[in-house]
Order: sequence, then C-alpha cells, then structure tokens
Amino acid sequence: MPLTGNKLDQVGALARSVADLSLFDTALTGEREPVTASSLKGVRIGISPEYFWSGLDPEVERVSNEALRKLSEAGATLVTAEIPELAKAAMGIALTIIAYDTLPSISDFLEEQETGMNFEQMLEQASEELQAVMRDFALSPNRPSKEVYESTLTQREELRKSVRSYFEAQGIMALAFPRILSAPLKIAEEIEVDVCGQNVPLTVAITRNISLGSCASMASLLLPAGITSDGLPVGMEFDALMGNDRQLLSFGLLFEQALGAIPGPRI
Repeated sequence: MPLTGNKLDQVGALARSVADLSLFDTALTGEREPVTASSLKGVRIGISPEYFWSGLDPEVERVSNEALRKLSEAGATLVTAEIPELAKAAMGIALTIIAYDTLPSISDFLEEQETGMNFEQMLEQASEELQAVMRDFALSPNRPSKEVYESTLTQREELRKSVRSYFEAQGIMALAFPRILSAPLKIAEEIEVDVCGQNVPLTVAITRNISLGSCASMASLLLPAGITSDGLPVGMEFDALMGNDRQLLSFGLLFEQALGAIPGPRI
C-alpha cells in the first residue's frame, strides 16, 4: 500500500547475502549481465560526517567506524566531504510529502481493493495511538497545504540535482553511513530515544539517515556491519545514484567480503 503516490515508496528485497540479492535483481529486471567485481582498489566511498555521523549512539559509532576501517583496508578510498545543505533537508521534505499524500493514498488503496470502507471508517477501527498520529500528522488542520506540498516537490527535484552534482564533484560511487542513530529499539510506545544522554525524537532517530536515499530515488544497499557490546546488530547503508543498482550490487559483494562474517544478535 503506497503512502506517497509512488513518490517515496520503495520495496526492497531482503536476503541472506548480496549474491542472493543479485539473483533476485536478475529475476526482477531480466538483466543477464553477471554481477561481479574483482577489487575495491580505487573505489571511492563518500563520508559526510556532520550529517550522517553526528549524534550517534557510542556503540553504533564504534561499530560503524570499525566497518569503515575494514573497507579502507580492503582497498576502498574514503572521501570525507559534507553533502550539500539542500540534501540535509531530505527528512523534512520526505515527512511533508508523506503527510500530504497519506490520506488520498490510503483512500485510493481502500477503494481499489474493494474493502467496502473509506478512510474515516478504517480510522475508527484503529488504535487510539494510530488515530492520534494521523490527527497530528496527516489530517486537517495539521496536514500541509497544497501550496506547501507543491513547493516541497520542487525542492525535492532541486535536492536530486544537488546530490548528483555532489557525487560527480567528489568522484564517489556511494555514500556510506549507519542506518539509524541508535542500536535497535524495543517495540514500545516511546516517542523519544535516549542517544548519548539526549532525548531524540523517534522519527529523527530512525529516519534522518535514510531520508536522502528516498528523496533522491537512490539505489540503496544495507549490510550488517557488526554488533554492539550488548549483542545488538548495527547496519551500514550504501547509497548510490539512481540507476546504479547493478554497480552497487557488484561492489556490495566486496563490501560484504570486507566486513566479514557478522555474529548473530544475542537475544
């Protein structure tokens, strides 16, 4: 069920290895050229420390920095260069688009699937927590206006251009960063997360780093990077420019090899 009229929604495959993801991609796209890569030597990976690497949980930061060290030792070149200011607006852009599109997207889905109910009837059956989220986020008077929405779509297009220019200027094939700011969270009702003694909104903790990939329609690959001292998994995301999926998978085989075998989480 799309939330944004196919503007931000991405359906990604989950697999045990990059080789399996490559097989899935071959079946999905019909692309028969094999996904192979021989070396990370000369492969330039972008690191944007101020945006993607600030405000991290200490254990997430430790595991992620260790992952970068492994990539560097395997031959990759780490390029430290801050992303453009416009790109840092990705989370706000994404949330505005989602807030405006949620109501019509869900309504259309309910009608297309012949559920026999409209959005209001569905919401009546939802939990009080979900009703509160919808009221605060996607329903009047808090839903963005059409003017704000259209302005945000224009801003998103400019963001895409700025990201492409950034990649070309730095000569990088992907950005690398921790998936979320904290270790995996318990399923609960908290709306804030304690990161380094600071109360961080849950939305920020789990979406700040991934919003750019959605806004810029980037090819994204998430790999296990290691585990915290408490035995919780930490993921490293690699984002390449739109259309470079096969190339990212190729180098993903080497990223996976460089990161090595990751122990399973201790539950």
